[in-house]
Amino acid sequence: MKRLLCSAILLALAIIVPIPTMAGVDVSIGISLPPPIVFAAPPEVIVLPDTDYVYVVPDIDVELFFWGGWWWRLWEGRWYRSHYYDRGWGYYSRVPSFYFDVDPGWRGYYRGHDWHGHRWNYERIPDRRLQQNWRSWHNNRQWERQGRNWGVQGYQRPPQKQRQEIRHQRQEQYQQRPEVQRHQQQMREQQRQPQAQQPQRQMREQQRQPQVQQPQRRQQQHPEPRGQERQGESQHQKPQGEPEGGDRDRR
Repeated sequence: MKRLLCSAILLALAIIVPIPTMAGVDVSIGISLPPPIVFAAPPEVIVLPDTDYVYVVPDIDVELFFWGGWWWRLWEGRWYRSHYYDRGWGYYSRVPSFYFDVDPGWRGYYRGHDWHGHRWNYERIPDRRLQQNWRSWHNNRQWERQGRNWGVQGYQRPPQKQRQEIRHQRQEQYQQRPEVQRHQQQMREQQRQPQAQQPQRQMREQQRQPQVQQPQRRQQQHPEPRGQERQGESQHQKPQGEPEGGDRDRR
């Protein structure tokens, strides 16, 4: 009877809950996954100048990047990554470090073959070639050496200080996006809920635990006089649990 009842419950759940809804939610953290992107063929990418070898798919409206062996996607203020360009997305709780090196106007530069006033002869890279060579290209600085400059003619990369200022400006602009602010607010609310429920859970657990009475100690027939130290004990003992050498930094 129990087996039949369990089977009936599982069957009812399978009928009531639609399959697309179950597939579109990451159950572990309760965050929706982005909709799929349909490709007729593996996409070609281009490498973006002034980046640490960030590749982007230029022929779609979605910002789809490849960096460090992962595909990266920004959707509704949230970041996702996958080892595949069209499936397997998982929520990424931070902003990937490469993103603030990406020029927000790269699409316009791509269409005009112009990078900040310089002719941009970018190279379209097939997915198979990218997967086979991205690591060696990064280690050998493929797109910078021999005066290639990412295919931008007569272009010189801005100084390090200027690049840091640009990164800071882009970070501030990113934080002001409405979809990013909504996502951050949702994450703060989710973090507050477990903290508010924790004291209640602790009280319930304490009430469930049985009361254990400590056994009474027998009185010594010959108690030692107060103020007299036992032999072998030091007058100044170090408190137990005190770390030696003081507190250490924790990452």
